[in-house]
Amino acid sequence: MTAASGTSRWPTELRLKRAERRLEITFDDGTAFSLPAEYLRVESPSAEVQGHGPGQKQTVGGKAQVGIERIEPVGNYAVRLIFDDRHDTGIYSWTYLHQLGREQRERWARYLENLAQAGLTR
Repeated sequence: MTAASGTSRWPTELRLKRAERRLEITFDDGTAFSLPAEYLRVESPSAEVQGHGPGQKQTVGGKAQVGIERIEPVGNYAVRLIFDDRHDTGIYSWTYLHQLGREQRERWARYLENLAQAGLTR
């Protein structure tokens, strides 16, 4: 798929590791990421987490033990992750999953900082 159709990254492998609570994804550019379910849940692209505009992102606590129940394809550009806490409204495009992988360290550090500031726990 090309940038003109909405994504410049294409997955070559997508594997749900339920016991480890991880989603492993490899892309056609050679990058591979092992993304924890908790990270994917708290970075959900859903309006519930991201809000409806800039500065509205919610800090979601209490998700340390969340798992992914299943993955549903959305067209040929994304997947919907169904979490065991019943969250199922986020559509994760290939581009967004690639971004989450590339930015995992920074996003996770910011998340932990936001949790502490809000008095929440994982």
